[in-house]
Amino acid sequence: MTERHTIDHVGHFGDGVALADGASIYVPYALGGETVDVLPSPGHPERRTLAHIVTPSPQRIDPFCPHFGTCGGCAIQHWQPDAYRNWKRQLVIDTFNHAGIDCEVDELIDAHGTGRRRMTLHARQSQQDVLRVGFAAAGRHEIIAIDHCPILDPAMHGAIEAANEIAELLRPVSKPLDIQITAADNGLDVDVRGSGPLGTSLLTSLSKLAEKHNLARLTRHGELVIMRKPPVVQVGKAQVTLPPGSFMQPTAVGEETLAALTFDRCKGAKHIADLFCGFGPFAFRLAEKFRIAAFDSDAGAIAALQNAAKQTQGLKPIKAEMRDLFRRPLVPQELRDYDCVVFDPPRQGAQAQSQQLAASKIALAVAVSCNPVTFVRDARILIDGGFKIDRVTPVDQFRHTPHVELVARFRR
Repeated sequence: MTERHTIDHVGHFGDGVALADGASIYVPYALGGETVDVLPSPGHPERRTLAHIVTPSPQRIDPFCPHFGTCGGCAIQHWQPDAYRNWKRQLVIDTFNHAGIDCEVDELIDAHGTGRRRMTLHARQSQQDVLRVGFAAAGRHEIIAIDHCPILDPAMHGAIEAANEIAELLRPVSKPLDIQITAADNGLDVDVRGSGPLGTSLLTSLSKLAEKHNLARLTRHGELVIMRKPPVVQVGKAQVTLPPGSFMQPTAVGEETLAALTFDRCKGAKHIADLFCGFGPFAFRLAEKFRIAAFDSDAGAIAALQNAAKQTQGLKPIKAEMRDLFRRPLVPQELRDYDCVVFDPPRQGAQAQSQQLAASKIALAVAVSCNPVTFVRDARILIDGGFKIDRVTPVDQFRHTPHVELVARFRR
């Protein structure tokens, strides 16, 4: 049975929110002010499925992707760009207000650039032995097979076709596969997870596939299968060989934007601790002016950073150390060696490290975050420890989604 609701606003996950009998009802793909007919969503009493838009919003636009609404990759392609950007900035403001943190929030910076340079495709066989390669469906435990994704960087050309051919070659394995593809500067870097050992005939076929699709490297669970050439990316003055399956900012412009904002907020420092440094997207750019000590738990990322640092001229000294900052955060005695700390943790934030920063005598910290919720938790720790947050800049790398990144400066 259909229900009719008027959408009050767009919520933090990009769903339209209607208010009924004092409760919130969530309707994906609906916009504020719209009157909509909806259907129940089995197993989710608070959610509804959009059946018909009775009164569309004047801000509604046509999505540009034919898979929008079934593919779970994008939540928002149906909203006028200015309204979408205002909403995404407001997400940050609301999160800070809810935490009781008063600060200035800059205008949202669009950092989509030419598109995403990495993705993970899933390959699954149905009970009818139909192989699907694509992204997770929106709200369902299914795979939406795709042959094109319009938000990918042109450097990812051929990536979806390559993933389909890899999945077809590995079909006899009969296991779910996750295929991570990254666009390096000199070809595609592919890591396959889920397959078992590969026989000689498979290796021969994969080698031909790698040549056909200009794969720089193919790994299985991070272990080398085929190397045609080391996959490299330019990071400031450094050329870094990517560790297998490594994290990289999803867009090139996004990485450059976050690094530039971080660099600007480090003015006045001389010796910087770069925490959760990865393979050095911030460290190499910061090292053009500052001495750097870089820390991360990923051994491959630290090795890549060290190797690139040795081969790059024109930089201040960079020291890199493998260290699990969740289990062993830098303590105040160690932090005395630095006059600025930069930290860019995963989505879970940096609670333990923030506690040590708050207890230290560090006077300048720059935080980069991909999760405003854990960011405000960590920010509260720093503020209670005597820091003042004086500037927050939201960055939109994940266009068409509710995800937003932040760069903020703390001083005392």
